[in-house]
Amino acid sequence: MPTTKETILEINLSHLEHNYNYLKALIKPETKFLGVVKAFAYGSDAVKVAIKLESLGIDYFAVAYTSEGVMLREAGIETPILVLHPQAVNFDLLTLHHLEPNLYSFRILKKFLDHAKQHRLKKYPIHLKFNTGLNRLGFAKEDITAIVKSITNRNEINVVSLLSHLAATEDVNEKEFTQSQIESFTKITNEFELIHGNVVLKHLLNTSGILNYSEAQFDMVRSGIGIYGFGNDAKFDKALKPIASLKTIISQLHTIKPGESVGYNRAYKAKKMQVTATLPLGHADGIGRHFGNGAGYVTIHGHKAEIVGNVCMDMIMVDVTGIECKEGDEVIIFGELNTAEMLAASSNTISYELLTGISQRVKRYFID
Repeated sequence: MPTTKETILEINLSHLEHNYNYLKALIKPETKFLGVVKAFAYGSDAVKVAIKLESLGIDYFAVAYTSEGVMLREAGIETPILVLHPQAVNFDLLTLHHLEPNLYSFRILKKFLDHAKQHRLKKYPIHLKFNTGLNRLGFAKEDITAIVKSITNRNEINVVSLLSHLAATEDVNEKEFTQSQIESFTKITNEFELIHGNVVLKHLLNTSGILNYSEAQFDMVRSGIGIYGFGNDAKFDKALKPIASLKTIISQLHTIKPGESVGYNRAYKAKKMQVTATLPLGHADGIGRHFGNGAGYVTIHGHKAEIVGNVCMDMIMVDVTGIECKEGDEVIIFGELNTAEMLAASSNTISYELLTGISQRVKRYFID
């Protein structure tokens, strides 16, 4: 591994393998596993992550939008890819690259059926999403009869799976609500299969669902944040390994006298003699302005250095008073020990937002 000389996002693919194997061990051998690689694989690198997971035998991938699936296909990924939020304007690209749409409303279902007829598709795989309480996307249970009527004798399409999304699987206080969602999904799938006459794949669990409600794994489970090293709970985080470490260097050191300010708008003023370090990354790299002025920290040689002043577009300043360091030294923004979850919590956000916000201008370096 090279010495850090600039801002990089180090991605450990062996950690990815560890997390995948850990989560796989929690489900039945026959249960399929879907890896969510949307948003550049949660801010890392969708192609590298997908290639690694495909080599491990993963059953399915999921992306948010068609363009993300096209990128994977063009990189040679052959595993089935579910597009979770397809837009009708992209159906030509979607079917050209054999991506599988998640259809969630009568409008989007009709548009895809029209597309399938126009292009004379045969048994094209589609997925149907039902709303069980998240109230984001999905058909209602009362729509089942009308859905089945609209797809009966339509040889252009083939329903591959039914799915829904749980709202609060990581919250022990919402166990009753989660159980009601599981029961609702069970009723929906039973009724659909009875009316439709065919048995299809069923999947409901996300990462926290796998960890807390494995009895509801149905035929397939979906994991996003889990394969990247987080379980939304400290006890599970211990068993998982974050795959991404954001690293940079010290560009310059400054000695700040009492009363002197640091950064734009003089947002930070020293109360005593201090030493600050300027680092070459900022909100254009994914470190939002909400991390400034004492919210958030980095580590230098194992010591915490608080972010001071406003985060700039391309730079942040940190307090290194009492830390033995010099210009050019490595700085860990987040990694295995001071994790993205910890940094995010220091500014009242979540690891998802921090990870997916890492700019594409930050170089990726891979370890396997």
